[in-house]
Amino acid sequence: MRNDTPLTPETETAPEQHPRRSLRRRRIGRKRLVVAGAIVATGLTVGTGFAVQSALVTQAAIDATAALTDSTGLRAEQLGAYSSIAEARTRYSAQDTITAANATLASVDGKVDSSGLAASVASLGEYERLPLESIVDLTKQTRAETARAEAAAAEFDRVQAEQAAAAAAALAQANTPDGARATARALAESKYGWGESQFQCLDRLWQKESGWSYTAYNASSGATGIPQSLPGSKMASAGADWQSNAATQISWGLDYIARGYGAPCTAWSHSQSVNWY
Repeated sequence: MRNDTPLTPETETAPEQHPRRSLRRRRIGRKRLVVAGAIVATGLTVGTGFAVQSALVTQAAIDATAALTDSTGLRAEQLGAYSSIAEARTRYSAQDTITAANATLASVDGKVDSSGLAASVASLGEYERLPLESIVDLTKQTRAETARAEAAAAEFDRVQAEQAAAAAAALAQANTPDGARATARALAESKYGWGESQFQCLDRLWQKESGWSYTAYNASSGATGIPQSLPGSKMASAGADWQSNAATQISWGLDYIARGYGAPCTAWSHSQSVNWY
């Protein structure tokens, strides 16, 4: 049915004619108020109370953790385990240091004075009964002594190698025919008093016998070396290196001439007569 009654402003907005719309408006307004209140409360917490509250919570957590640790004894157990591991490592390190030091003592024996290292090893050898601080100090000391002994031995070896190289070079020079002649001239003069005239006879004699070669060998007779010793092993009386050292052969040969002929010129005359001396 059509209602032609005109609406007035009063009837259009009256609450009793639109109850749901009016209630909705009131609820929305209340919700906004609640939300606004929450924001204000949160703002207060963030701006002022949160830092204090956070600190209190953190401190409470720390206190709870500390109480748990104290009640279980975990901290003491960990510290005890770490202490035992550190002690074991310290003693193992001492043992390894002693082993290495003893090896060094054996290798440097006769080369350098290793008394300091030996004393340090003896002191560290008591590591089973020493406090950890003493073990640590003695281990460092022993390692330092070991390094010093090894360095000194290395220097000794270097000097020895240089001397050996120099001796080898000198021997190589002395083993040449000219070097052998120089050695024979000097030895004949200094030991036997034979001057240049006697040396000239000696030079002719051994040039004929071997050409002044320390490696000369007569396959038919077995005569060996510069003086042609028969057999060559006779020259061992002058030195064990008779096979490789011209000076040793010369020393034996001059003695042989002195005992058998008195002087080189006499030996040379005999050689010219019978072709041997």
